[in-house]
Amino acid sequence: MSSKKELTRREFLARSSQAAAGVIAGGTLLSSFPAPAIGRHIIGANDRINMAIIGIRSRGMTHVDNFARSNNVQIKTLADPDENLFAARVAEIEKAHGYKPATVYDLRRVFDDKEIDAVGIATPNHWHSLATIWACQAGKHVYVEKPCSHNVWEGRKMVEAARQYNCLVQVGCQNRSRRNAMAAMRFLHEGKLGKIYMARGLCFKPRGDIGRYPDGPLAAGETFALTRESGNNEPAYTAEYLNNVHYDLWLGPAPHRPFNRNRFHYNWHWHWDYGNGDTGNQGPHQFDIARWGLNRDDYPVKIRSFGGNFIYASSQETPNAQTTVFEYADGVIFEFATRGLFTNAEGEVTKAEMVATNGKWQVSTSGAQTIGNLFYGSEGWMQIDSGGNWQTYFGRKNEPGPSSNPSVDEKYDPMNLAGSGDGPHFQTFIAALRSGKREDLTCDIEAGHLSSALPHLANISYRLGRELKFDGKKEKFVNDAEADRLLTRDYRKPYVVPEKV
Repeated sequence: MSSKKELTRREFLARSSQAAAGVIAGGTLLSSFPAPAIGRHIIGANDRINMAIIGIRSRGMTHVDNFARSNNVQIKTLADPDENLFAARVAEIEKAHGYKPATVYDLRRVFDDKEIDAVGIATPNHWHSLATIWACQAGKHVYVEKPCSHNVWEGRKMVEAARQYNCLVQVGCQNRSRRNAMAAMRFLHEGKLGKIYMARGLCFKPRGDIGRYPDGPLAAGETFALTRESGNNEPAYTAEYLNNVHYDLWLGPAPHRPFNRNRFHYNWHWHWDYGNGDTGNQGPHQFDIARWGLNRDDYPVKIRSFGGNFIYASSQETPNAQTTVFEYADGVIFEFATRGLFTNAEGEVTKAEMVATNGKWQVSTSGAQTIGNLFYGSEGWMQIDSGGNWQTYFGRKNEPGPSSNPSVDEKYDPMNLAGSGDGPHFQTFIAALRSGKREDLTCDIEAGHLSSALPHLANISYRLGRELKFDGKKEKFVNDAEADRLLTRDYRKPYVVPEKV
């Protein structure tokens, strides 16, 4: 479904007019203006790309750092419903890059701006789909964080919007742009491990106890302890602070609820209205690697997920320990396990320990985190970590085989780019904007949707407490209306993902 069409400046001007016609009073986007050719125009090597970043508290600043360092890319606008963030973020950009971006609290103003070519979306999960669809309707290309959607149905709507308006949409599955991960996948696809019959994904990422808090802002001057993932020096959510938060806009498509600090910055991950737990947070990276390694563009036919909330007595709704087993039509198995509990000084096993324990993910006291994938074949097995670094083993004695270390086998990673970080994935997006070619994206929205849909299916099985059968061609469960209802959600007006994009 890739398109190689490259656009002229005349087509760019026509595209801009179409985008303008799609915006009505109040910023609501129409869903019926005609589909343009890809993007607004070909962006040449010497043309400036103007970007907006939507969601700037945490991950969005990684977007800023990477895009702003790209060739002739400028961050024109920052958008976030929490206006308390603006002063510090603008100051950071001015210091690092020598200019001040504009700021808006309403993301719809970004889509009104004809000068903006593309957006980076780093909002909470419940906003990913609608923000992407609105952006496509306004003629903006999109880089959206994983999971690309909050549920399966809206993920499909994102694919439809990208195709309808011929916009380039890249999903933040960074390993797709890491050379060492690419080399690992090539090794698997060449059959070097024989027939692959099983894959595992692991996310043993200790999370803190978020506790329980009443609705409403904190008392004047009151602060509270955070889980370590939430960042440092979190503000006290006083009435004064909340005066600068457009909370209704932050809620967006989610049901209206009174403000609670445990459902706001970062801890939204652990509530079904906004997040998808660690199965849908860290998990999409491992789901994507598994799907890629197994060469699966189809859905599993059976899903069984189980787990629960253990140890902590908090308001967290998503499980802090969860295991899911997927079975494909040909019998191939994919298993994913996540555990988010502190147990003494538990952390990540080192590579040396991996070899010594035959690939079993054991406890150490390194203070790191255990995240990665395992692939099992008829001839051997592979372990690959969260950065794409990999090692293979063969025979009963687990003799080391080719790896991402060129000293072992340069053929599969000749550039030794292990641990090359997030940068390449942002750069492949910019390169695709300049070429105007969808095939230059390394994680197009279709691939990102499939890798996001798997954790959504896992969570549906977990929430219903039973095995489910799935029809991938229809993206529906088999004769199961109760499960089908969880493929989507009730959307709160006016923040509605449209049936027809």
